[in-house]
Amino acid sequence: MPTRLCIVRHGETDWNAEKRIQGHTDIPLNETGRAQAMATAFGVAHHQFAALYASDLGRAWQTAQAAAERLGLEIHPVPQLRERHYGIFQGLTAEEGAQKIPEAHARYVVRDPDYDFGTGESLRAFAARVVAGVEWLVRHHAGQTILAVSHGGVLDIIYRKATGRTLEAPRDFKIPNCALNWFTIDAHGWHLQAWADRHHLERVLEQVVE
Repeated sequence: MPTRLCIVRHGETDWNAEKRIQGHTDIPLNETGRAQAMATAFGVAHHQFAALYASDLGRAWQTAQAAAERLGLEIHPVPQLRERHYGIFQGLTAEEGAQKIPEAHARYVVRDPDYDFGTGESLRAFAARVVAGVEWLVRHHAGQTILAVSHGGVLDIIYRKATGRTLEAPRDFKIPNCALNWFTIDAHGWHLQAWADRHHLERVLEQVVE
């Protein structure tokens, strides 16, 4: 029997809005992100989940708290679902990285799987960590449906695993904050069911803009 996972990227932060690379830097949700988290809590309330998990970084945990209150579930931390550590690139925008650390930026653009940004984590090591974390969840919840709040980079890896894309392939898909992304994992592999469902966010985002 397949295990179903609904994986949500955390709500928006100021660094997201600035397109600044966060990695392990713990940036809290901004006003839009807090509104997204509340809307997501109502969106997931239409589903039944056996458990709720989250990355242990604050922006993911803060997003999960709204869902936990709505669903009546305890949040369980999963450090394997943390964002990638971008080392010397953390805190920079891609443009700033191109100016200040051009060699690192060039490796970033081509998605070099073995480059670790000097003090960070290689894409290959990051992918292995994420896959191991998801497999741990599946082992503990075989045949159940679970909710997890994580990060854009983590969802990038899971999307690639479920669709057969390589780590080096350009990212040609969007990963919106607080969208619902559904996967099933069974004996035959990882499967993408639904991607970037944002219907629960439409009214909230309109109100924040106003």
